[in-house]
Amino acid sequence: MPTPFSPKAHLTDLFRQALAQFPQAGDIALELERPKQLSHGDFACNAAMQLAKALKRNPREVAQSILASLPASEFVARSEIAGPGFINVFLTPAAWQRVVRDVLESGDRFGRGTGKGQRIQVEFVSANPTGPLHVGHGRGAAFGASLANVLVHAGHTVHREYYVNDAGRQMDILALSTWLRYLALCGEFVPFPGNAYQGDYVGTMADSIFALHGERYKRAAADVTANVPDAATDPEGHLDGLIANAKALLGADYAYVHGHALEEQLGDGRNDLTEFGVTFDCWFSEKTLHESGLIDRAVEQLRKHGHTYEQDGALWFRSTAFGDEKDRVVRRENGVYTYFAADIAYHLNKFERGYDRVIDVWGADHHGYIARVKGALTAAGQDAERLTVALVQFAVLYRNGQKASMSTRAGEYVTLRDLRAEVGNDAARFFYVLRKSDQHLDFDLDLAKSQSNDNPVYYIQYAHARVSSVLGSWGGNDKDLLDAKLARLEHPQELALLRRLAEFPETVANAARDLAPHTVAYYLKDLAADLHGLYVACQFLVEDEELKQARLALVAATRQVLRSGLNLLGVSAPDKM
Repeated sequence: MPTPFSPKAHLTDLFRQALAQFPQAGDIALELERPKQLSHGDFACNAAMQLAKALKRNPREVAQSILASLPASEFVARSEIAGPGFINVFLTPAAWQRVVRDVLESGDRFGRGTGKGQRIQVEFVSANPTGPLHVGHGRGAAFGASLANVLVHAGHTVHREYYVNDAGRQMDILALSTWLRYLALCGEFVPFPGNAYQGDYVGTMADSIFALHGERYKRAAADVTANVPDAATDPEGHLDGLIANAKALLGADYAYVHGHALEEQLGDGRNDLTEFGVTFDCWFSEKTLHESGLIDRAVEQLRKHGHTYEQDGALWFRSTAFGDEKDRVVRRENGVYTYFAADIAYHLNKFERGYDRVIDVWGADHHGYIARVKGALTAAGQDAERLTVALVQFAVLYRNGQKASMSTRAGEYVTLRDLRAEVGNDAARFFYVLRKSDQHLDFDLDLAKSQSNDNPVYYIQYAHARVSSVLGSWGGNDKDLLDAKLARLEHPQELALLRRLAEFPETVANAARDLAPHTVAYYLKDLAADLHGLYVACQFLVEDEELKQARLALVAATRQVLRSGLNLLGVSAPDKM
């Protein structure tokens, strides 16, 4: 399939030829920008002003020299010098009309990168499997999935991964919480800690264990609470004491309770994400880092390079030497590795798998964690610049003007599943990526559910359905429009839509470069606005067969780009609404 024609790339090539007369031109970055006002041209170039200082000439004189050497092109209507030395270029309609045929020929491949991309791993969500996913997790899921799609469309090979925290204290707390609810079913009542997991799902898991195994895991309440610190004065110590007693009393059976809670919550999260249109190539278990000795090896690498020291019985990493605010413990005095040690091993493992680039999607509250992880990678002899961390602010959900609490431990949260049931997958996916990921997002439920032009996802989907209705009334096939006389497309609204269609490949490329899928959402809003504007200004099924074919080809191409863009964001493109 031939490479689609790009007006910007064509014009860039013309300017490079014109700049060849200046040896100093190699030192400047040639940039063509789209002016905000169409009266200033289709593209503006500031090369003359960049060169003027080196040449010690007036920028407008340099601009005149560039214009005099600019090769003639059937796609350039005229060029002019503006202001202090900008060169404004006005293209012919033919430069934009070609995009229609490119889209129709390429289909969903329009805008895909044609060069050799990178092997990229994107790790996202990675929520502790200690309860249902809440609406905060949903934003990370929507962002990570959309980012991965954008990277693939830009020409990269992407591996999607979920890191399962199945070996830490939080899972022990969940296992204990489940077991205590189970003991109550057996008639053994232990005061339930306020800092344990409170949600109804804990009771559901206890019911399941009781139904499957009866009183097999029953132990005396007095033994469970024996020698445990007082909950009022030492709540965390109390919790840890109960966990220690649970492990001692259950012995080998503790692994079953722990594993049951893990699999129930992990399975629930996996199903929830799959229904949300978010899937992964790998669910990486933290336990495997411990069992395979990868953490031992990672810590030994740090020690071998002289970046660790012992103090108070613990092993510390000198993270302050790499920009962190303080040194960090990697192995506690009891010989247990910290979560940070596991994270170091995990990231070293990522690098060893040969990815050109690793992207982590973290909550914005993990901002301070970046320096220590990158520092550990550098200390272990790796190129930490291969790791990029994209921060995602939690979404704040408003219902009836009230902000909802989302504390998983307390059991007071709005689940992702509840949100999807209320507003639908499409609205949830789109609204989550409608803002830059590191910006706060207030999720307006009323707007998300409304069927109005103020609702951006409805507005875009309606544009797609509108075109489908027109093409349905016509009754033909998109491929039948490949020979349409596109030169007939000269109405201002037609040209505006053509220009917007031509922006799609660059929009995707920039979104991939900047890790910014929200720019695709913005683009789709603008594309839908241009389509609706054309619908008002022009009739499609006119008697002039040549003009009808051209306009149908234009809207068919628009439908394809709308569908492709929505697909990148995990949003459906309905034919009817």
